Amino acid sequence: MIIKLGIGYSFRKFSAVTWPFQSRTDQKKFRIFTIRLSIVAFLLIHLNSCNGQTKNNKSEIEGNQINSILQNNDLKSTVNSIDRNIRSIFQDSKGNYWFGTNSSGVYRYDSKSLTQFTEEDGLSDNQILSIQEDEFGNIWFGTGGFGITKFDGTQFIIQSQSNNLNITQGTATDWKSKNNDLWFYAGGGVFRSRNSELDYLPFDSLIPKADANNPYSLSRFGVYCILKDKKGNVWIGTQAEGVCRFDGKTLTWFKDKGLSGPAVLGLFEDSKGDLWFGNNGAGLFRYDGKILTNFTVEKGLDNPEFIATGKPGLGTLARVYSINEDNFGNIWIGTVDAGIWKYDGDNLTNYTTKDGLTCNAINTIYKDNYGELWFGTDSNGICKFNGTTFSEFIIK
Repeated sequence: MIIKLGIGYSFRKFSAVTWPFQSRTDQKKFRIFTIRLSIVAFLLIHLNSCNGQTKNNKSEIEGNQINSILQNNDLKSTVNSIDRNIRSIFQDSKGNYWFGTNSSGVYRYDSKSLTQFTEEDGLSDNQILSIQEDEFGNIWFGTGGFGITKFDGTQFIIQSQSNNLNITQGTATDWKSKNNDLWFYAGGGVFRSRNSELDYLPFDSLIPKADANNPYSLSRFGVYCILKDKKGNVWIGTQAEGVCRFDGKTLTWFKDKGLSGPAVLGLFEDSKGDLWFGNNGAGLFRYDGKILTNFTVEKGLDNPEFIATGKPGLGTLARVYSINEDNFGNIWIGTVDAGIWKYDGDNLTNYTTKDGLTCNAINTIYKDNYGELWFGTDSNGICKFNGTTFSEFIIK
């Protein structure tokens, strides 16, 4: 039986006219806000007295300035720098950049100012693993703890809580997909958002019932990455069971050549239609629609030491976290211990801190709306590549 419950809302919006406050944090924010408002009011009054009689149109302008300040709640979270551990990057349809971090929430950059949002603003968790946008312009965040939060431009709304979620049986009927569905990680399957409803789809026929019914308990089938390809297939990378493809009707598993075992952390479809899978230990895999190839082993860049003892290694292509493609058809592969690799179809080139990369641990590679690549590192912020060297992206 499928139990359908309404989507819950969890958001505390700070307002200058709301009292009593719900927490000491809100009280502190109110005091800061009133101090800023007092300063602005003092300056406006001082200017008024210095200029003698003030014309009516100037008074109207100054009044509008005060109203603008009252309405601008973003002042409380505007910052000057980004956390150094970047887990996700996204550019929305308005051109804003979003930078998700490992523990400091998400930052929005509109090319003029940088605004930070955290759990205090309504996020389900401060670890931001994925960012996407729906057809209505809402921004969705997949967070730590398998949480999901929607930002509608005004407020953050937590979507995934155990008491307001449709937990399905994972049958073929439950898994039916539509083009505009959004997909998120879960502990033993996936979350799917559709028409303001959230469903949990477990790999029910493959895992114990107790694990299947708990989307927040990590299992071997726990989901670490999701990709929807050009044909509408949904590809799912798991903790230890390789990659699953859902074509809208059936689930097909890919586990050969070392793909299962270590976690699959990266999925990508290139311009030729080939699928690339990034495995944390077994390396990079390519699937051309017929044959699955362990690209890392084929190129002699594997690291058996990591599988055996956990020892990382520079110059290897064994621990792949992220994959992308530039506008020239080059495939870029981010590793967690050996920097970045570029594959031009014939040759592989390795870039590390010796080439200006700020960190050899790359969590994510993102191509924006202008075709530029952004590299989010594990401990040294964001890098960009100018065609020759890397440099840190710094907001001035």
